[in-house]
Amino acid sequence: MTVKTRVAPSPTGDPHVGTAYVALMNYLFAKQHGGEFILRIEDTDRARSTMESEQVILKALNWMGLSWSEGPDVGGPNGPYRQSERGDIYSKYADQLLADGHAFRCFCTPERLDALRARQSSEGQPPRYDGRCMHVAPDEAEARVAAGESHVLRMKVPTEGVCVFNDLARGDIEIPWDSVDMQVLMKSDGMPTYHLANVIDDHLMGITHVLRGEEWIPSAPKHQLLYRYFGWEMPKLFHLPLLRNPDRSKLSKRKNPTSVLFYERMGYLPEALTNFLGLSAVSQAEGDELMDFATLQSRFDVSNISLGGPIFDVSKLDWLNGRWLREVLSPEGFRAAVGAWITPAYLDQVADMAQSRITRLSDLGPATSFLFAGRLEPSLERLLDGKLDQETLKRALNLASIAFEREANWTQEAIEGALRTVAEITGAKFKDLVRHMFIVMTGKPQSLPLFRSMELMGRDIARERMRESIAVLGGASSKEVKAWTADLDKHLKAKAEAAAAEPAQEA
Repeated sequence: MTVKTRVAPSPTGDPHVGTAYVALMNYLFAKQHGGEFILRIEDTDRARSTMESEQVILKALNWMGLSWSEGPDVGGPNGPYRQSERGDIYSKYADQLLADGHAFRCFCTPERLDALRARQSSEGQPPRYDGRCMHVAPDEAEARVAAGESHVLRMKVPTEGVCVFNDLARGDIEIPWDSVDMQVLMKSDGMPTYHLANVIDDHLMGITHVLRGEEWIPSAPKHQLLYRYFGWEMPKLFHLPLLRNPDRSKLSKRKNPTSVLFYERMGYLPEALTNFLGLSAVSQAEGDELMDFATLQSRFDVSNISLGGPIFDVSKLDWLNGRWLREVLSPEGFRAAVGAWITPAYLDQVADMAQSRITRLSDLGPATSFLFAGRLEPSLERLLDGKLDQETLKRALNLASIAFEREANWTQEAIEGALRTVAEITGAKFKDLVRHMFIVMTGKPQSLPLFRSMELMGRDIARERMRESIAVLGGASSKEVKAWTADLDKHLKAKAEAAAAEPAQEA
């Protein structure tokens, strides 16, 4: 048997270091066994998936040194490699499940399902579909479909007994069938859910081993059942522990930068980041941490992975990156790395911005240093050098962070628009908010053009500087972030409704 693994990112945002970690584990496992590693795009979430995100993810994984034998960019015998282009394949197998009696059409409305979940929650029960539409007669179901009634396709799940599946790290895992939901397999828009598409694609693409995050353990029974329904052999599973912050909490952007792009823009070497992530799966002695790709591959062993979760310790990454810069790179290699980080195109844009703001060429250093810096280490005194009080500024920065993350395109216009929205919600004057944002982004109350500078430095550096400043201002609880998100949603909804009403009023 030829070992074949895959990574299947969803193109709904920036490339996460967790995705890079999973991809690296699959890559090393396949290469160590003389096998293949492939990439496919799971873009069935049509509302959030973008081609721009897909391209950035592919670029980030390539930057880290990963390559694949099959994928949307390189082709292969098992394409297409975007799920959005495989609709006919999924429909064929969904029809098979329906014909074999393993799935049923569900006509329940969102309102009924919400009420069902609310009742189950109030009674201390886990949310689970109650099987109501499973008892609709086939003839009646066909008539309702023909009449155009909205519906989804759900899988049938046993109500008794225990599902047992094997995990290469944990051994046999048992999950009672009565805790497994009757999963939606095909959505009302005709697109498959992750569960159906994942099983079909892994089988048709010949995947033999699936190394994925441990958050997918509860889904394994559904996948095992689908393999059984189709009469296929299930790949071997290894559920990787989640990357964790030093305090053992799940790695999240509220506590650590999580985008691969951030580490690239900060000036980390791809070899150092790959080395750092790969250490969780290799044996090592003290002082033996520096490893290139070939060494990681030769010493890779999944049994070395601690199920407690590898710690994403940025200070260790800094130390490792420093060793790569000082001990591994030749002078020529170091100059090449600098040239790859600060490209001529980037310098051209910096010069264009700075020309009208300086008196001497020697002013370039102080005027533009913030564009080449990582963290600015702001002080509370400096952040409050303006008219906004501490609580208002903290709320504004959190709102801005949420708004920035939602922007599909990171442009001057989008940045300015988001900040104007924040000013409207908080009641702050726009010019006062901008002064504080200058301090957050540049360390000064005035500098080069703010919005253009933020566009140039990139979303990830901007987001990290805001995260730093929010921490200095006292941080934000999950409850506060949830409330501020609701404020933003309410405001944007009101603006959209007002805009939609204007033409009607004019008419």
